[in-house]
Amino acid sequence: ESAPLYDLLIKHQSGELPCKIPCIISNHEHLKEISEQFNIPFFYLPVAPERKDEQEKEIREIVEKEKIDLLVLARYMQILSSAFVTEYQGRIINIHHGFLPAFKGNNPYRKAWERGVKMIGATAHYVTADLDEGPIIEQDVVSVNHQHSVKEMVQAGRDIERRVLTSAVKAHLEHRIILDGRRTIIFHS
Repeated sequence: ESAPLYDLLIKHQSGELPCKIPCIISNHEHLKEISEQFNIPFFYLPVAPERKDEQEKEIREIVEKEKIDLLVLARYMQILSSAFVTEYQGRIINIHHGFLPAFKGNNPYRKAWERGVKMIGATAHYVTADLDEGPIIEQDVVSVNHQHSVKEMVQAGRDIERRVLTSAVKAHLEHRIILDGRRTIIFHS
C-alpha cells in the first residue's frame, strides 16, 4: 500500500524530484516507519466520520506551518471535503489505481476484472470536489487477460501507480502543467 509514497521518497533522495518534503501526513500509522527511514517528520491523523472536519483543520495547520505548496495523496483513500479541495485547488495530486474515467472509487481492479478488460492502468490527477473527476496529469496501462486474477492485476497495477504518480509530481514541480478547465496541457522535458 505504501509503494507510491516510497517511490516518491526514493526519487527525492536521489535528487530526481526538485523539492523539499517537509513532512508526511497520513491516516495510516504504519507509514511512520517509512518516514523514520527517510528522517522526515510524521503526523498521524486518523480519519473517522465524526472527526473529518477536525482532521482537515489539522492538515491545514500543518500545511500553513510548514509552508507546503503541494499535497500528494499517495494512497490516502479518503474523500476530502469540497471546502478543503477548493482551498487547495491545483495543489493536490491524487493517484487513482485505475484508468480514469473508468472504474472510479474503490476496488477498480476488481471492477476491471469483473468487466473482463484487456488493459488496467493508473491515473494521477488534480483533486476536485467530484470524486476521481479532476484534470488528468498522467496515465499508463498494462495489458491483462482472462488468466489474470484480481490479485495479479493489483500487483501489476502497483508498478504503474508508482511511475504515474512520480511523473505527475515531477511535471508539477517543474511547472510543466497548465490547467485548462477539466483538462491539462503537459509540456514534456
